[in-house]
Amino acid sequence: QVQLVESGGGLVQAGGSLRLSCAASGRTFSTYAKGWFRQAPGKEREFVAYISTSGITTYYGDSVKGRFTISRDAAKNTVYLQMNSLNPEDTAVYYCAARRSAGYATDPRTYDYWGQGTQVTVSS
Repeated sequence: QVQLVESGGGLVQAGGSLRLSCAASGRTFSTYAKGWFRQAPGKEREFVAYISTSGITTYYGDSVKGRFTISRDAAKNTVYLQMNSLNPEDTAVYYCAARRSAGYATDPRTYDYWGQGTQVTVSS
């Protein structure tokens, strides 16, 4: 079983930055692929970023490419999402997720474990 706890959300002005963290429990977490998703009110959950089990391969959603960076610290069982050049359209609840199956995936239904989410609000 894997438990995920996000932190680092908050209120920031447009153009600012935030770094989200996702701390995981469970010895096998390092063998899972990880992702970040977000969900704004009234919208579907949206893929943000993916990192492979090795940490070598990353992918990003088109709306965040070039602004967000996903990374991980295997020793700390933690995944990060560095968010720069934030704009009001980035306002959402951000979720960390993990999947047992290897390989890149943007469909949230293919992820097995989820955190409780952390709110990010970007003011104009």
